[in-house]
Amino acid sequence: MEPILNVAHLSVTFSRYGRGFSRTKLSAIEDLSLTVDPGQVAAVVGSSGSGKSLLAHAIFHILPPNSRVEGTLLYDGAPLTAHRAAEPRGRELVLIPQGVTYLDPMMKVGPQVCRGRRDPAVRARCREVLKRYGLGPDVEDLYPFQLSGGMARRVLIACAVMERPRLIVADEPTPGLDARTAQRVVGHFRELADRGAGVLLITHDLPLALSVADKIVVMHAGQTVDEISADQLQSGYGPSHPYTRALWRAMPQNGFAPPSGDLEEWLT
Repeated sequence: MEPILNVAHLSVTFSRYGRGFSRTKLSAIEDLSLTVDPGQVAAVVGSSGSGKSLLAHAIFHILPPNSRVEGTLLYDGAPLTAHRAAEPRGRELVLIPQGVTYLDPMMKVGPQVCRGRRDPAVRARCREVLKRYGLGPDVEDLYPFQLSGGMARRVLIACAVMERPRLIVADEPTPGLDARTAQRVVGHFRELADRGAGVLLITHDLPLALSVADKIVVMHAGQTVDEISADQLQSGYGPSHPYTRALWRAMPQNGFAPPSGDLEEWLT
């Protein structure tokens, strides 16, 4: 089966200028590889600053101008160039961004979710999607500044799934949501995957990821350090890397056990 998304040996660096003409390079991601198959939820987990969001931005070619991306990005087996990503973006290839500031502050929620279309079928679909995330019809007439943080995040997700996408990249979609709503959101990702879509779920919430994911990709310091099935990680017998084992032991059901020794020494 051909993966929907294939990321191979991805590296992201940034140029930083100092005094005069001096310039240094900051390496943010080094040699990252992963795949997302049709019908699969692949969760990328790791601590803040490990490069998870940069991965999402690299896929959609929305990194700042001082960045340099190397490696291979394939969508349906063909190179995912900036030009090729632009055409299906927002329809079959969608990003759920981490920041709620991606909503247009000058446009009401309804037109944003419907993308300005007014036909009855689209508006009915809009209400259906908003209802799925616990938002009533009255929300359609609100501006983003009138929404709470959790409501704004749910509107972002509704915008993304309106078109029944083929690949969803969800970058930390659940912060600010209560546990029940967060589970509803990731449960919907699971349903989309069961219908044939591929989902790349980027999160720091390992227990939530384990509830829906098929596999877990563990990142640390810009690198992929482990890739393991969710069932293996859930059992605690599958993790092969010390950092993955430390994450497993730190889960609530495993006693919040801190890692022993210097974690950085394990990774060198």
